Amino acid sequence: MKSYREELFFETPHRRDYINITDKVQSAVDKSGIKEGLCLVNAMHITASVYINDAESGLLSDYDQWLEKLAPHAPTSQYRHNDTGEDNADAHMKRQVMGREVVVAVTKGELDFGPWEQIFYGEFDGRRRKRVLIKVIGE
Repeated sequence: MKSYREELFFETPHRRDYINITDKVQSAVDKSGIKEGLCLVNAMHITASVYINDAESGLLSDYDQWLEKLAPHAPTSQYRHNDTGEDNADAHMKRQVMGREVVVAVTKGELDFGPWEQIFYGEFDGRRRKRVLIKVIGE
């Protein structure tokens, strides 16, 4: 069995952003040379997420509005975490809902998705550099 590791870096201009990273992940699978196996994609920061869903702009907007209703950023005083001087408690909660990582099967050297599936990086406390780990294992 072989493995391949790559990191992606993001510094989004907004507090919340949603970036389709499917092509970047497929590129890592291509570089790995692995034809059959698994690909893990993991947000390596506790205020960001990696998830799979449809690449449709209305859905991305719906997610953003829904998450802001579930865990609104303001007022920041509503969160005990922010008593430490932070202002990102809502970002931690949004990440918890959207998830930390995804695992996708690799078949014949391609990410093996269902219809409409794409991989996204969700940023909930942006404007600083963060990373995503891609780990491909298999033969």
